[in-house]
Amino acid sequence: MNRRELLDLYYLEARAKLIDVAAFLDRLDRADGAPDFRLTAFTQALTQLEPGREPRVERVLASLSDPTTEPIAVATTKAACGAWPGK
Repeated sequence: MNRRELLDLYYLEARAKLIDVAAFLDRLDRADGAPDFRLTAFTQALTQLEPGREPRVERVLASLSDPTTEPIAVATTKAACGAWPGK
């Protein structure tokens, strides 16, 4: 598939997601309270979208993932939170 075909197929969907991210960040800016590790991880992940540094998806996923290899003794939560708090 060429670039034009990819744009024809996916541009509007990607545009909508980008607007959603911008709206999410605007809401966070207006909200009270201190940011936590998830906002820090999200902001760091955004920096991985720079042009010319591929594969972007691999870098974004790595920036949000726990890089440790040893299992923890006891789980601290009942569900995943989508970002590693250790950064």
